Order: sequence, then structure tokens, then C-alpha cells
Amino acid sequence: MTKAAHRRQRGPRRLPLRYLLPSLVLVAVVAMMLLRGYVHSEFLADHRVGAPTAQDEVPQEVLEGGPVIDARGSEPTTHRVPDRTIVLTFDDGPDPVWTPQVLDELARYDARGVFFITGAMAARHPDLVRRMVDEGHEIGLHTFNHPDLDLQTRDRIDWELAQNQLSLAGAAGIRTSLFRPPYSSHSYALDNNSWEVTRYIGGRGYITALNDTDSKDWARPGVDAIIENAMPKEEDAGAIVLLHDAGGDRSQTVAALGRMLPELRDRGYRFTNLTEALGTRSAHTEVSGVELWKGKAFVGAVTVSKNAMGILTVLLAVIGTLVFARFAMMLLLSFLHARRVRRPDFSWGPPVTEPVTVLVPAYNERKCIANTVRSLAQSDHPVEVIVIDDGSSDGTADVVEAMAVPGVRVVRQPNGGKPAALNNGIAHASHDIVVMMDGDTVFEPSTVRELVQPFGDPEVGAVAGNAKVGNRDTLIGAWQHIEYVMGFNLDRRLYDVLRCMPTIPGAVGAFRRTALERVGGMSDDTLAEDTDITMALHRDGWRVVYAENARAWTEAPESVQQLWSQRYRWSYGTMQAIWKHRRALVERGASGRFGRVGLPLVSAFMVVAPLLAPLIDVFLLYGIIFGPTGKTVLAWLGVLGIQALCAAYAFRLDREKMTHLLSLPLQQILYRQLMYVVLLQSWITALTGGRLRWQKLRRTGAVDAAPAAGGRTEPRETSPVA
Repeated sequence: MTKAAHRRQRGPRRLPLRYLLPSLVLVAVVAMMLLRGYVHSEFLADHRVGAPTAQDEVPQEVLEGGPVIDARGSEPTTHRVPDRTIVLTFDDGPDPVWTPQVLDELARYDARGVFFITGAMAARHPDLVRRMVDEGHEIGLHTFNHPDLDLQTRDRIDWELAQNQLSLAGAAGIRTSLFRPPYSSHSYALDNNSWEVTRYIGGRGYITALNDTDSKDWARPGVDAIIENAMPKEEDAGAIVLLHDAGGDRSQTVAALGRMLPELRDRGYRFTNLTEALGTRSAHTEVSGVELWKGKAFVGAVTVSKNAMGILTVLLAVIGTLVFARFAMMLLLSFLHARRVRRPDFSWGPPVTEPVTVLVPAYNERKCIANTVRSLAQSDHPVEVIVIDDGSSDGTADVVEAMAVPGVRVVRQPNGGKPAALNNGIAHASHDIVVMMDGDTVFEPSTVRELVQPFGDPEVGAVAGNAKVGNRDTLIGAWQHIEYVMGFNLDRRLYDVLRCMPTIPGAVGAFRRTALERVGGMSDDTLAEDTDITMALHRDGWRVVYAENARAWTEAPESVQQLWSQRYRWSYGTMQAIWKHRRALVERGASGRFGRVGLPLVSAFMVVAPLLAPLIDVFLLYGIIFGPTGKTVLAWLGVLGIQALCAAYAFRLDREKMTHLLSLPLQQILYRQLMYVVLLQSWITALTGGRLRWQKLRRTGAVDAAPAAGGRTEPRETSPVA
């Protein structure tokens, strides 16, 4: 049967959860951001205002008529409100700050008014629209995004009206027949363009309400001026008064209402809504069925978007705090670490000269193992090398035995995983200090000697070496090189000073055998056995330190799939280790100290921060599209600049060439997203109770020896911090 037939027989392939869930999260975040930009008039809004044109097409009776224009029939009619009647109208709301204060003032004097709402504001603050209706006020449309309709097509006008009604239906369960165009004033100011819009609006079933008096409160001329502008121009005359409850600081408007309402009431005026003033039926019509549910769905989506964006903003602040805190700690504590260990008089204690055992767990490492063994044979420290072949099927053990290198032994075992291989190696070790490395790693001649010197301090139970990327010539290799130098080794200096090193790297680490035996050896409870054993040693009271000159060159994954597999195991294993040692949070002594210092730092910097880091790029994209573009790009470049500063300092401490940092911006844009998806997949696996096994990466043997620049064999330099 052909492969195609097999695929047809199995049916359509399903998208794996590790791809599906991140994709759904991304789509949801993008949708919420687009909806937020939509209701905040950050896109699809048109802020142009047209210049006045001629008035020769506007009927004279309209120009000389009242402010209420009914163009629904073949002949337009206009209306004025009766004497001693005031219709207070408020444009551009509802606003969460000023609309409640306006409503409070109206309620204090039992006054009614008309609120010409924008759909964008109504969708964001539906509770205020409901309050307007519940308190007897009338609602009119003021478009969705507040454009000048003189400059819009009829399709755009229809869209503005429909979206405005949709927001009103979702907020209050009604629709309205009242309309006021943005940037309008008096009927005598209508020109040919605005009259054409008015006629079209009338044909859509709306009454257009302009005004008699314009308070000009939008200009904030002062409370006295607002009152003077709003007052009827003739004794006892009625008026439609234009005010605003949104669009800026409306404190003067609120104060003016507090004086104007009692003054006009004492003069015999009544304050009512427009249809009551004209003696017609209410402009409100209840909606039901599909129209109601569409409105509720839209307003509900806006509410969810607003709340979610609020949460995302808080999370962005959290990640920003974590990022800057980590950078500050890295720079300060790595400086202190380097200054301490590079002092001319620094010493861990008596020099360690006795032989040590080097364990090399290997599973199908045929392409790499010879390079590893040759590098160990060149060590300037006496070593016993044990290669533990974990059931390899490619002849790895045969390669080592054929080399016949003195001091190198091969231990064969059925495939049982890396922890089992290491424990088997420990059982065969002849010496009290055990060095562990990977089968794809090469050591410099001085690596073992540098790695074991900290054991001159009897409190030290384990030592982390300086793992470096050997195959850094590709773009993905260069990105990992930056990560190793900055993200791993700079972190290890930080954790060394704080005495809470979370991980001895599998590529280069050393252990006191008695310390391993006290904690029960390597455990297979987690996929990150190196992190697990390190945390166990901390809890047992041992000190774990970092030896910067114990360099090991490892072959990093050369494809996205291989990198994904490796980091998936690392991330998931780290989560497992944190969970396994969670009791350290409440324990006393050394375990409690690690639990209350180390576990929170590891959780914050290795789990939470990487998971939230893509928010920086999401908000960058949002800011570029919707603005403010300049400030957003500047903020992102500021974060990148701080990262570059830390990376440059890390490279200088490790005496690495700075040229690889040219790919840092691209790494931050692309690599971070990959790490986010990997970490999210790890969370999914953890929450669903899934398990992973020890995964084998395909190796090419690209790292055949330590680079010449890093292959110095002279004693450790004691120069001050670079």
C-alpha cells in the first residue's frame, strides 16, 4: 500500500495541539487588539473636517427654520421647541468620568435631556447608556467613529449609522430615530454638502437635530461664558442647547449645569427630551430577536476585549518589571562575581590535583563520540573516562573501544535513559569527584582542571561549567550562541552570587560523589535531571558555584525542529523540577533558603518572563499600526538597547567577538516567539498530565575540537573585570 493510501486510510491529519493552541491564542489576541483599536477610533476613523461650501441648494425654509429637520418625506419640514422649554443635548459620550457627573446634575434638578452618543463610546461604556435610558433621557445617534459625513460615501454613512445602532441595541436594547451629525451647528449654517447628507439621513428614517445655542464648552472658555452662550437669545424662548459630556475635560460643563439649571428653572423653564418637547412619540424603539443578540454580542465582545487588554497591559507591566529587574541584577551581580573570582588573591582553597572520573552518557553518538574522547585525552588534569553506552544502535561503543585510548572505559547497558546511564557511571567511578558531560561535547585541555578547583572549598557540592556553542556559523547557531553567553552564563554568575544556581548544565558539570549519594543520585522523575539534581543539592545544604574558565563546546541544534524538541524538554523538565521541589518554599534551613530565593527567581525568569515576553512584540506591532508609532518604536528600541548592553557585557566577560550581536534584533523578533510557543506547549503538557521521554537530537559531529581562540591551556587569568 502506498503512503498516500495510508494517509487516506487514516483520514485527514489533525493539527497538533502544540500548534493549535498557540495559534488560537495568537488569533484571539490579534482579534482583541483589532476590536480595541476599532472602538478607540485607532483605525477606520476619519478625522478630516470639510470646509464650508455654497448654500444655493439648501431650501430657504430650512435655512430660516428651526433646528429640528425632518427630511423623511418629499418635502422637508423644520421644528422649534416651545417657549420656556430647554432641550439640553450632550454630544460625543458616554464618558466614564464626565457623563456620570452630568447625569448627577440633571437628576438633582429632575431634568431630562438628549445624549447624542457615538457607537465607539457606547460599546465601551454600555452601563452609562443604560443609565441614561433608565433615568428618562433620550438617546440620539452621533455616528460610530465621529467622522465628518460631508466627506464620506453613502456606504460609509450607512455603516456609521448601523454600527451606532448596533452599539445602542447591545447597550440598552433600543434603537433611535434621532440623529445629529458630527461637527454640525445651526440650521442656517447648512451648506450644499451637509444638506445632501441631511436629506440622505432623512431617507434612512432619521430626524436630524441641530441646535439653537452652542455653549462652546468644547473650547473651555470658562463657566460664565458657557452659561452665557447656552442661554436662549430671546426672552422666554425655547432652545436646543449644545453641550458635551465627552471629548476632553468637561469640568466646566458640569459646573455650568450646576448654575444654569436652577437659574432657568426659577425663571419657569422646563428641561425635557426632544420628542416630549415637540409632542411626538418617543424616538426609542425596543429591539428584539437577532438584532438584539447581535448588539449584545458586539458589546460583550468589546467588554471582553477591554478587560483582556487591561489584563494584557498589566502583564506587559509585569514582564517589563521582570525584564528590567533581571537586566539590573545580571549586570550588577555578574560584575561582582567576575570581580571576585578574578582577583589576583582569589582561591577556592587548596588546589585540587587528584584524579577525577569523567562520565560520558552516550546514545547513538557515533558521529560525535570520537571527538569527545579525543578532547578528554588531551586534558591537563588526570582523568578516568567512562563512556556509558545507553543501548546505542549505531555502534557508539564500538567506536570508543576501537580508539583504545588509555584511561577510557566503556560500560554498556540496555537503553534506560540519561539518568540511569549517569547512575551506572557513578557506580563504576573510581574517584570522589565526578565530571559529567554530553556525548556531543568537547572539552579544552584545561576544562577539567578549571572545573574541579572549586572543590577546594568543602562546602561546594557541585560546579557548573561554561557551556558554549561550537557550531555558531549559522543564523540559528548564532542566536543560540547569544543565548548561551548572555542568557545562561550571565545568569549563572547572578545565581552564583545569590547562592541559588538552578542548573548544572549537562554539557559540563562536576559533582562531589558524596553529595550525589546523599541526595540519592540522578533521578528520572523529571526530564531535566540536571536541574533536578542541582535543586536537590541546594536543599541538602551544598553550595553550587560557577567556573567561568571551564569551557565546553557543544553542538547546538541546527534546525528549528531540533531546537524545538530540545527546548521543549528543557522547559517541561524545569517545570517538573520546580513542582517536585515546591516544598522547599515552606521548609527551614538550606532547603527553605533555596525555596524562598531560588524557586521564585527560577519561576519568574525561566517560566513566567519567557512566556510573557512576546507581549513586548505584540504591543510593538499594535503601536506601529495604531499608534503612537514613534513612542512605541522608541520604547521597543530602548528595551532592545538594554538587552544589547547586557549581551555586550556578557560577551566581553566571556572574551567573545561582538560580531555575532549583529543578529540580536532579529533574534529578539523571531527566536523569542519560538521560545514562547515551546514554553506554551510545555504548559499544555504539564496541565494535561502528558509525559515526555528522553529525546535524542540528531548530531552531525560539527564540533570536532575546541576552537583555537578558546583552547588556551595557561592557568586562569586573574585580571580585573573587563
